[in-house]
Amino acid sequence: MILNGVPWFDDRGEVVNAHGACLVDHEGRYYLFGEHKTDDVNRFDGVGCWSSTDLEHWRFERVVLPVQPDGPLGPDRVGERPKVMRCPATGRFVMYVHSDDLGYTDPLVAVATCDTVAGEYRWHGPLEHQGEPVRRWDIGAFQDDDGAGYLLVHEGDVYLLADDYLTAQEKVAEHLAPGGESPAMWRSDDGYHLLVSHKTSWECNDNEVLTAPTVRGPWRHAGLLAPAGTLTHNSQCSFVARVRRGDDVVPMYVGDRWSFPHQASAATQVWLPLLTDGGAARLGQYWPAWDPATGEQVRLADDALDVVEAPFRSGAPDDRLEVDVEGARFAVVGTTDGGSGYARVELLDAGHVVTSHLVDFYAKVPDTGLRYVSPVLPAGRWTLRVTPTGEVPTWSQKDGTRFGSTGSRVTVHRVLVLA
Repeated sequence: MILNGVPWFDDRGEVVNAHGACLVDHEGRYYLFGEHKTDDVNRFDGVGCWSSTDLEHWRFERVVLPVQPDGPLGPDRVGERPKVMRCPATGRFVMYVHSDDLGYTDPLVAVATCDTVAGEYRWHGPLEHQGEPVRRWDIGAFQDDDGAGYLLVHEGDVYLLADDYLTAQEKVAEHLAPGGESPAMWRSDDGYHLLVSHKTSWECNDNEVLTAPTVRGPWRHAGLLAPAGTLTHNSQCSFVARVRRGDDVVPMYVGDRWSFPHQASAATQVWLPLLTDGGAARLGQYWPAWDPATGEQVRLADDALDVVEAPFRSGAPDDRLEVDVEGARFAVVGTTDGGSGYARVELLDAGHVVTSHLVDFYAKVPDTGLRYVSPVLPAGRWTLRVTPTGEVPTWSQKDGTRFGSTGSRVTVHRVLVLA
């Protein structure tokens, strides 16, 4: 079961800290690569890797590309949107990362390789096109059915990679999406689909879709990915994964729900089935929980062992909600909106804190639903505590435009006992 918009936990009980991600299906396991974010400045902290057989239970593999001693992926640099593909010609796994300085004035597409999917990747240098480094920022990658690899960059440029995936051989399309970033591509029976986000910093927006009969085009705009005004279900596209479902392989949207400044602790994922409507890619209704094996929604409240009404609304750090519950896994249902902030959600055993996680209650588009689902704990009596931190998620673009919340409010409605 995939849970959207809530923290995920790995086999160590740690938050799965993988953003700007991609998913590689290799020898019966899915490998999730993503930015290993920090909770202070937006600096490169390595590329993390987790693996799973069912897209629900995640095993931490390692930080596969650590911070380098110096250079483009050295200390106090930016490293974003890692994308990994296995090169058919060499059998090696090739990773692309957007490298930059902290002011985003020195963009570079960095290349690293590894002989195994989850080993330590070796930094090669910049990706070059016609002997010059590709100096672009938001990147994506796409591997076609014939093994051809493509690098996607902001504004809608597409590069065909050389056979060894280590250089950009040819620019096959350009300026497909002026003002677009975070590109992702997939192929269906109806052709090729390119997803792009608009440039609104860490804020979500209505992502768009382009379609074409071939990667080279001609490309046409095909509308919005999700219903207008949902801001792509409060997420930003990052990747389109190919997911096994029975004997079929189906596309799945992989998106980020950013949480600046606490990206490591509170940023979450939105993964949903991708549909094809009139030849264009679409996301259907937002599902807080769904089963990737069946492609069907899971309604956690209908299956809950107990539902505890727990109305709470406050932004003051000296206020708190405490609910006594019995079971092994619990969920918090609350409301996100433009005036909300962070909360600390804790589970206590006889007064001792056992789990503690930061949860973001801000969203530009209001939503009432799952805000937190705990790890599975030993069955017993617990106290679930929600405490506003008083902190406001807010940030500014380079031109000073302010984004984020207008307040620190936290709104909870009920607690579900799931196990």
